[in-house]
Amino acid sequence: MELTKTTKKERSPLAWVPSLYLAQGLPFFAVAMVAGQMFKSMGVANDDIAHWTAAIMSAWIFKPLWSPFLELASSKKIVVVSFQLIGGACLGLVALALHMPFWFAACVVMLTLVAISSATHDVACDGLYISSLTQKEQAAYAGWTGTFFNAGRFISSGGLLLLAGYFEKTMGVVSAWTIVFCILAAAMAALGLYNSWALPLAKNPVGADVTAASIARTLKEVIIDFFKKPGIWVSVLFIILFRAGEAQVQTIGPLFLREARNLGGLGLTTIEVGAVYGTAGTVAFVIGSIAGGYFTSWLGLKRAILVLILAVNLPNLVFYFLSTTLPTDLTLIGAALAVEMFGYGFGFVGLILYMMQVVAPGKYQTAHYAFATGIMQLGFSLFKWVSGDIQIALGYHNFFLWVLAAAVPVAILSQIIPMSASERQQADLAAARPSTAS
Repeated sequence: MELTKTTKKERSPLAWVPSLYLAQGLPFFAVAMVAGQMFKSMGVANDDIAHWTAAIMSAWIFKPLWSPFLELASSKKIVVVSFQLIGGACLGLVALALHMPFWFAACVVMLTLVAISSATHDVACDGLYISSLTQKEQAAYAGWTGTFFNAGRFISSGGLLLLAGYFEKTMGVVSAWTIVFCILAAAMAALGLYNSWALPLAKNPVGADVTAASIARTLKEVIIDFFKKPGIWVSVLFIILFRAGEAQVQTIGPLFLREARNLGGLGLTTIEVGAVYGTAGTVAFVIGSIAGGYFTSWLGLKRAILVLILAVNLPNLVFYFLSTTLPTDLTLIGAALAVEMFGYGFGFVGLILYMMQVVAPGKYQTAHYAFATGIMQLGFSLFKWVSGDIQIALGYHNFFLWVLAAAVPVAILSQIIPMSASERQQADLAAARPSTAS
């Protein structure tokens, strides 16, 4: 029987899982989405937006390289709270950068700092989640992690876009986006203070031999052990391909909504984009995320994975429909985007659980989960990087047809690869548990 990792003295996961993953999502989507909408408002071209935001987001690719250093802190909670507060400060610096003569370069630098602090936070955040919950609890609450991680997206692309659109008209573009990033900074500071109270401690085992050489040896061992996992290269391919269509449509989709109709877009204003994403889209996503977690907990990952992959690619179909019909009715557009958000929320759970339960288990579970999420971000950034060039070459309609085709390989692969950790990984994880218990 699996031992539970929680105790009666600890708070319910519902007291801290939502705030933990909202703090993970807000800075991520500040870089992945808010920055793109800001640059679009300020006249930056689609390919430049895709290139620079993809480059900034490379911080999430390389975060495994410094993940072992975080184990030197006395607990994961200290790291989590510290980087939530640091992330808030960096978001405030983006607001300041908007007022500099070289605003674009300054914003890129400040957003890079946001990305580095957020990526570092993610390592400890996911490690705290994994070490504080059993596998069954991880599956049950996976929907909540996805919901509140992506709630950062809907706060950004919903409420904050509405505010930005309003203030663009009344105060100008620069002032509008200054207010948006100040709000993001304040939200991160508030979450850091709340989580300093709510989170479980999640102590780290700290040895006496804490030197640069010992850390380097540990990192080398972590990397070697990761790539010795049975079937790891197939897992790497699966993780990268899982986000092939999603990364492209999540980059270009919001820009398509705002593009002029004579250029193949829907011609929506900033306020209208915020309205459609912040209303029906938000509700649909929350329902989809929670349902996806419980659906996978009920069926198991192996039986659920194909459904989850099809669901996460619903946005591709939705945007193909929108680019074909070019509707003007905001209600119809909102309904279509609600379908997009439900599918995205429902299906994204599959990748989270694949990395947690198939790739991460072993002697270095937390560090290997960080490696897996880094590979996930590599796939996202690679496809995000090329998305602007492909869209300009193909036009919006053919671009969305392309992203539909990009979902086929991972659907096929999901049916021929293992969906559980190997016996060696399970043995390594069982051996490591006594020394890593909090």
